[in-house]
Amino acid sequence: MAETIMPDETSLTMPDTAASSPPGTRRTLFAALRNGSVRIGGGVLLILVLMAIFAPWLGTIDPNAIDPASGNMLPLSAGEFSSLAGDTFHHFFLMGSDTLGRDIWSRTLYGARISITIGVAVALLALALGMLVGLLAGYFRRIDGLIMRLMDGLMAIPGILFAISLVALFGGTVTTVIVAIAIPEIPRVARLVRSVVLTIREEPYVEAAIALDTPIWKILLKHILPNAIAPLIVQGTYVCAAAILVEAILSFLGVGLPTDMATWGNIMSEGRAQFNEYPHNVLLPGIFLALTVLAVNVLGDGLRDTLDPKLSKREG
Repeated sequence: MAETIMPDETSLTMPDTAASSPPGTRRTLFAALRNGSVRIGGGVLLILVLMAIFAPWLGTIDPNAIDPASGNMLPLSAGEFSSLAGDTFHHFFLMGSDTLGRDIWSRTLYGARISITIGVAVALLALALGMLVGLLAGYFRRIDGLIMRLMDGLMAIPGILFAISLVALFGGTVTTVIVAIAIPEIPRVARLVRSVVLTIREEPYVEAAIALDTPIWKILLKHILPNAIAPLIVQGTYVCAAAILVEAILSFLGVGLPTDMATWGNIMSEGRAQFNEYPHNVLLPGIFLALTVLAVNVLGDGLRDTLDPKLSKREG
């Protein structure tokens, strides 16, 4: 549970000075940067993101370029790589090629763009909708029961099956995959925000704001929502990691994005038939997938340890 954020006397008497100097935010940021899990997870994730962004300048070609004459080439060993020079070097030798002669290195780096983008988009969509639902359910008691029963019903549907059904109905586009993965995550975020709202709503300063006939939107945005930001950030990292995995699973099963789009799931799905002879088709994107999910989870653990006041006091 996030620490309750209450307006102090400085913010009431000197609003301009308080608004221009948020020491609590700076302390939290510095504490997060000192956390080893945040540094390791964030550093690995930053490297992967930079590799995806600068993929065109990292020895890649068109990830969908087909060259049947160069199909099923094995990765280049260190000795072979050092013996090549000038025009004798062929990009396919670096990490090998698949059956159609497509460069595995290029497809893996360009696939990182799609997989990471879907993970971040799903996290943002699930957090936004879950936050809205949680605020409404936690603050308005009359509709709390109805909303949460709807969320319970949605949680009863397996996320993978829901995503497969939605993609089958509306087609395997990036937008459809994002929505299909995000919807099952909304109830989890909503329950988290609702628990925070139910606690903060009973605080004296919130009751005083209600007694002063403060607009509801102002109470929600200024007094209640700031207390949910910390747990939302942590929850967002786990949603992002789960979304990357679910997208890879859907593509691996052939019910996600079309095969002409380079994603880690598609690359592994196409390489599984010849895994014994050419394991690099599966191992390279699998390593990138594992590193990304691990980095996001480690980052989330570090943020949880930093933003959770109980754990911070325990460590101190």
